[in-house]
Amino acid sequence: MKLYYSPVSSYSQKVLMAFYEKDLSFEPMIVNLMDPKGREEYLKIYPIGTVPFLKDEAKDWIVPESSNIIEYIDAKYPGGLKLVPDDPELARQVRLRDRFFDNYINDPMQKIFFDGFRPPGKNDPYGVEEAKNRLQAAYGMIDRLLEKTGGPWAMGKDFTMADCSAAPPLAYAKMVLPFEHKNILAYLGRLMERPSFQRCVKEAAPYLAAIQGK
Repeated sequence: MKLYYSPVSSYSQKVLMAFYEKDLSFEPMIVNLMDPKGREEYLKIYPIGTVPFLKDEAKDWIVPESSNIIEYIDAKYPGGLKLVPDDPELARQVRLRDRFFDNYINDPMQKIFFDGFRPPGKNDPYGVEEAKNRLQAAYGMIDRLLEKTGGPWAMGKDFTMADCSAAPPLAYAKMVLPFEHKNILAYLGRLMERPSFQRCVKEAAPYLAAIQGK
């Protein structure tokens, strides 16, 4: 399997966590979307141009989008940690939490983060303010959810796709719009200790330093 991804991409890290949790091997195909030549070459492979993107040559199948990739490897490559439960109701709840973290943490976090890289005069202060408001609302909902489930993970006792979806954007969101919600802070602390996420953070560090000009 070839996995096209960017080490600093939160959606890529979400999928990387799933691969590491399942101890599933893949051929890393690192994509630099900020390099015009790199982007041009990648568009020949996947014209939409987003990462991650999975090409399973053994099964002659391609899979875009992070949640789709995780569900694909969870179903086609059993072994390691089961990330989407077999029970239909539990699976529905995992997908609901997965979509929540993607839509209401990851996407607004990226809006705030990447606005700082726009050329002068091209910033979107209104869009950034909307993203901050959405993040603040989502923080409150997640904090209450964690209070209700009792942790340690988004679904309670079992680590699932929802936690792969939560870890990268929460870590970035803490930098762009800090939160003090005790349940989220404790949850993020546990996620940061997860070996799969520690590996993602370590692999992303040099790339993130380069982006930040360090």
